[in-house]
Amino acid sequence: MDVTGSIKDILVSDIYVEVPAERMNLDDSLRDVFGLDSLGFVELRVQCQNRFGVDITNDDFTPENFTTIRSVASLVHRLLPATAALTSATTPATIPATT
Repeated sequence: MDVTGSIKDILVSDIYVEVPAERMNLDDSLRDVFGLDSLGFVELRVQCQNRFGVDITNDDFTPENFTTIRSVASLVHRLLPATAALTSATTPATIPATT
């Protein structure tokens, strides 16, 4: 899964940032360069949760984690293994069929 590409797609397709994805740099400020306001940050959080299947808690929803595309991608990468482990822990094991 290309997390940074997906975040760029969210910014263009769902948040309607006017900068084309191919001109987005990973360290550009989401607020200063892409113009996200408080509602834009909330929408980015929700879209990341939906697209990547992660839970971004209020403790993770900080300016440090939502400064740039790189910081959001880093957060998503950090949350992905935890989500995968939680999913596998709550999914019942498959019992092999006997013949």
